Amino acid sequence: MNVITKEVKLPDGRTITLETGKLAKQADGSVMLRMGNTVLLATVCAAKDAVPGTDFMPLQVEYKEKYAAFGRFPGGFTKREGKASDYEILTCRLVDRALRPLFPDNYHAEVYVNIILFSADGVDMPDALAGLAASAALAVSDIPFGGPISEVRVARINGEFVINPTFQQLEEADMDLMVAATYENIMMVEGEMKEVSEQDLLEAMKVAHAAIKDHCKVQVELMEECGTVQKREYCHEENDEDLRKAVREACYDKAYAIAQSGNCNKHERGEAFEAIREEFKAQFTEEELETKAALIDRYYHDVEKEAMRRCILDEGKRLDGRKTTEIRPIWCEVSPLPGPHGSAIFTRGETQSLTSVTLGTKLDEKIVDDVLDQHRERFLLHYNFPPFSTGEARPQRGVGRREIGHGHLAWRALKGQIPADYPYAVRVVSDILESNGSSSMATVCAGTLALMDAGVKMTKPVSGIAMGLIKNAGEEKYAVLSDILGDEDHLGDMDFKVTGTRDGITATQMDIKVDGLSYEILEKALLQAKEGREHILGKITECIAEPRAELKDHAPRIEVMIIPKEFIGAVIGPGGKIIQGMQEETGATITIDEIDGVGKIEIAGTNKQCIESAMNMIKAIVAIPEVGEVYTGKVRSVMPYGCFVEFLPGKDGLLHISEIDWKRLETVEEAGIKEGDEIEVKLLDIDPKTGKFKLSHRVLLEKPEGYVERPARRERPERGERRPKRD
Repeated sequence: MNVITKEVKLPDGRTITLETGKLAKQADGSVMLRMGNTVLLATVCAAKDAVPGTDFMPLQVEYKEKYAAFGRFPGGFTKREGKASDYEILTCRLVDRALRPLFPDNYHAEVYVNIILFSADGVDMPDALAGLAASAALAVSDIPFGGPISEVRVARINGEFVINPTFQQLEEADMDLMVAATYENIMMVEGEMKEVSEQDLLEAMKVAHAAIKDHCKVQVELMEECGTVQKREYCHEENDEDLRKAVREACYDKAYAIAQSGNCNKHERGEAFEAIREEFKAQFTEEELETKAALIDRYYHDVEKEAMRRCILDEGKRLDGRKTTEIRPIWCEVSPLPGPHGSAIFTRGETQSLTSVTLGTKLDEKIVDDVLDQHRERFLLHYNFPPFSTGEARPQRGVGRREIGHGHLAWRALKGQIPADYPYAVRVVSDILESNGSSSMATVCAGTLALMDAGVKMTKPVSGIAMGLIKNAGEEKYAVLSDILGDEDHLGDMDFKVTGTRDGITATQMDIKVDGLSYEILEKALLQAKEGREHILGKITECIAEPRAELKDHAPRIEVMIIPKEFIGAVIGPGGKIIQGMQEETGATITIDEIDGVGKIEIAGTNKQCIESAMNMIKAIVAIPEVGEVYTGKVRSVMPYGCFVEFLPGKDGLLHISEIDWKRLETVEEAGIKEGDEIEVKLLDIDPKTGKFKLSHRVLLEKPEGYVERPARRERPERGERRPKRD
């Protein structure tokens, strides 16, 4: 067994170990990565040939965390790992987006990358290591790949950048960024920030890239020690150069004319491009098209791409006629729907989001139960992309990875502007009704509008924009595009989404599809994005400038009470009897938690009266009896010597027969008092030894004229006490 091991040092002295030749040797490539007690196994397998007719890169990345890695049982009935969690899907996307552009354009065999977390200690974050493990497995395989690459997380903590911070360190960060890169170029960026500047974001990318270069060097050394594996030969495309030339000669000028026309209607433009291709195909018989149609489609796609790019670079004119910095027309509307607690429509060009907001209580929070992360999430954002939004006639089959990824980006953009002490659970749902360019950024804008419409006390409004890039190889000329169309994303070289307030960036996601992208271009894109973001933010604040002062009439109201820790049990009661009884009686929803050594109670209801009733009940439970205070109590039992009155929940005091009225009573019944009656009493005294309460009703009555105090009737001795002797 030939086991090869390499190490890479992080700036803080921690070590990452890469090992191959020991595990999963039947895979095309296999590497075990270890950092501390965190262990990942990455394997890669590729089919020998492409499926006939495939003209894309069929890459599938899977990331899975085993519950045993952290010594836990899976939840649920089966006690077995099930479908991928959102966190695992998001990690898959990070790796996929970094690897996919580096496979050869003409390589179409199915490739499966599997990354499994087998051990963890809850200290180091495994998602930041998955990209390195996957790249190393590809590096030692015979699969054609333009790497190596690596991914790192960079966080800014107390003004200092930290590479691959621990879970604990990340809690103190104001910037959390995942960066993937080759030795030469950055490939992918995604993260969230607390309103940082464009220069801070660029600096974080540079710090991350410096660390990634060390990871790439180690992978090259690993490849060399493995004997520099010979990459497999393949032939997944059959080409007809004469046909390619004929397509270009017949179609390029016509395609360029359409690109130059500035038709802003997506479907009309698409039909015009399609007509050129069909016109070219018309010269062939059906038998000839059986072999040539796929090639014509591919060659024409290249012609259309070149025409669009040259039109932008040579004339500065985009497909819909806009300038490179121009934003499409925007219109917004709030409260289009009467049912939700908040709603909005945001439309930018041919991209439209209808977004709703629902407010709930603590009981509506999402319970996250991942392998290394267990918490409750109070702010949720869900993104839906139905096929009709692009005019497609196909069924909608649940939520895919794209929807999860786009929704997560919008969630990151907005969540920092929801105050930490906001008592409501908040769910934002974005339904994309039209799409032609960055529906995730439309979700951010519509989400801001809907949240303010719902009366959510956002700290600041947030907007987002998607930037593109056109840069032909070997040319100095390039164009950065604001508010890109779907075609500009598909045919362009960069998709750079940036969200933020007027004071800084809150989230970003960038995919780069070309080599040699300089920091100068990235800086230009960021500054141009800032201008576009501020323009869009102006349109949002024209529609609604700030959160509504009041919630909608049908939204739940929540009041928060803080009580001493020792009263939590009294409010809950044995088996939850007290708190359940209060909810049944008032109709309010009551939740209680111990936070920072105190009890935090949230009372939610649909009207003010039920909330106030519940609050009064709780105040009575947690109230400390004070001598001299007057209370309204309930008679619990009647004795010959007086009655016991519950003047506060769980607190009974003796109302002696002599303290019921100014006149002398022979029996309690003479005063007309019976069990269940309510009576007003004053707390006269609290016995310092026994804690017993002495109550009086007569002191609240007017004393009769000429009243002479008579000797007090002896109180009945408590059990075990001796009756005092007579004089």
